[in-house]
Amino acid sequence: MRLAVIPARGGSKRIPRKNIRPFGGLPIIAWSIRAARDSGCFDRILVSTDDAEIAEMARTHGAEVPFLRPPELSDDHTGTIPVIAHAVAWQNAQGTPVSEACCLYATAPFVRASDLRHGLQVLEQSGADYAFSVTTYAAPVQRALRITREGRVAMLQPEHFHTRSQDLEEIWHDAAQFYWGRARAWLAQETLFGPSSAPIPLPRQRVQDIDTPEDWERAEGMFRALQPARGDGGGA
Repeated sequence: MRLAVIPARGGSKRIPRKNIRPFGGLPIIAWSIRAARDSGCFDRILVSTDDAEIAEMARTHGAEVPFLRPPELSDDHTGTIPVIAHAVAWQNAQGTPVSEACCLYATAPFVRASDLRHGLQVLEQSGADYAFSVTTYAAPVQRALRITREGRVAMLQPEHFHTRSQDLEEIWHDAAQFYWGRARAWLAQETLFGPSSAPIPLPRQRVQDIDTPEDWERAEGMFRALQPARGDGGGA
C-alpha cells in the first residue's frame, strides 16, 4: 500500500501552534491533507502527532490519526526520518505492508496534487530510494557573503569574485514540501540527501519554508498572489 504521513508535532516554538494556525481560510495542515487526498496516490493519509487538538483538526479535514506519536519522537531534536519510519512500522504491524510512503509537511500550503503524482512517477521510474521536492537558489551561492566579527564582509568563495553569474553552476535546495520514499528506505533510516535520491524540481514562486513569523508573512503574500492560478486539485 501507499502511505502519506504528515508530521505535525504540537510543540512549535517560533510559531506557536504552527501546524493548525489559520492560513488562507483553513488550518494550514488542511492544505497538505487536501493535496494528498486529491492526488489519488494514497491508500491512507495519516497525521503523526503528539497533540490531541492537532489530531482532531486533522480528522476534521479528512486525515486519519490512528495513534499518538510517542514522547521519544516528539521533542525538539527528533528528525523527520525516524517519525516516518515509526508510521511505516506501525502500518506494517497492522497487516497491510507499505510499499511506498510520502512524508508531506503540515506547513506546505503550496504543494499541489500534481506535484505528488509526479513525485511518485519519478520514484517508480528512476529506481531511486527517495524522490523529493527541490528548487533553485535565487542568487548564486558561490558568491555568498558572510559578516565578520569586525563588522566587515568576506566572500565564502573569493575565487568566484570575477566569475560571471551565468558561468556558475545552478545550485538547488530542499523545497521542504514532500519526500517520497520506498518503505525499506524509511525503515532503514537511509539518508535523504545523497545519491539514492531523485529531485522533483519546483518553481521558486511556489516554495516557501515556514519556520519563522517572517516566513509566515511572506508565505501569506505569496499565497494571495497565486490564488488566480489555483485549480489543480490540492494546494495553491
